[in-house]
Amino acid sequence: MWYIRIIWDDDENPDGNIQHIAEHGLTVDDVEYVLENSTADESSRSTGRPCCFGYTRGGDYIIVLYDLIDEDTIYPVTAYEVPEPKE
Repeated sequence: MWYIRIIWDDDENPDGNIQHIAEHGLTVDDVEYVLENSTADESSRSTGRPCCFGYTRGGDYIIVLYDLIDEDTIYPVTAYEVPEPKE
């Protein structure tokens, strides 16, 4: 992916993005790996936010929804496991 900077909230912030992805059983490393190695880029049907799909190093297929802050910076909003696409 094209980003230069990813904004992560303080991991102690109960309302932050790190805590939010942790609620879905994912880590910052999982999300960053998928952002760097996405298999598909789309927009969320429900929110309109940009999103990408891909496999974590552990093999889980996830979606990462994010906000574009500027042309080089993104803010991951959430990420969670989704069914793999059908071929």
